[in-house]
Amino acid sequence: MSADTPEELDGLRRAGRAVSATLREVARRVRPGVTTGELDAFAAQVFARHGARSAPALVYGFPGTICISVDDEAVHGIPGPRRLRAGELVKLDVTAELDGFYADAAVSVPVGRVAPRVARMVATAQASLRRGLDAARAGAPVNAIGAAVQHEAERRGCAVLGELTGHGIGRSIHEEPTVPNVYVPELDAPLREGTVITIEPILGLGSSEIRSGGDGWTILTADGAPSAHAEHTLVVSAAGPMVLTAAG
Repeated sequence: MSADTPEELDGLRRAGRAVSATLREVARRVRPGVTTGELDAFAAQVFARHGARSAPALVYGFPGTICISVDDEAVHGIPGPRRLRAGELVKLDVTAELDGFYADAAVSVPVGRVAPRVARMVATAQASLRRGLDAARAGAPVNAIGAAVQHEAERRGCAVLGELTGHGIGRSIHEEPTVPNVYVPELDAPLREGTVITIEPILGLGSSEIRSGGDGWTILTADGAPSAHAEHTLVVSAAGPMVLTAAG
């Protein structure tokens, strides 16, 4: 969507605050021994406090409130009885609907102490996200975002899982435009002022290939290597991105 009125921008900001609060509060509860289902139940409580609903459940029938993916699970992991263990990496991907507006963000949270190379991958995902945000200016081509993300990730020694992309958002989860995390030459249309999108680098420590987990939802790295995910929802402007899902 395009945020063209103060009312639309206010609705998007409220959805963004619900997402950032949920991410922050659930991340604090990531520790060895907790189940992904327990984390999901707490996310539902935070959503309820904000008057928000789970967008994946609402739009797609996802069997959980948020997506929780562990280690080689890249995205769309289903919460359940799995108990987290020290050294694992958990990706929390939160998409909320609030009064008809949608926002989406993700963070990668270590369970205790992780291997140094995994910690570096998490930092790389965040740095790649920052580079992508810097490139998201009105008038710049869409593919400038993917170019920036890809350059930063590969410069730091990580693979971009290029089949997984960011997207337009606002009145539903997935809208136009598609926002790849790699440079795609033909995606040279200029970004328009007010366009609402997500940027979400999804990186791996091995190859860039992915595979289905067989449950209809979970996507994993094809080689079993750990992956990291970082994401924000933003409004494009000439002055730089207005991030709707930043903490605060």
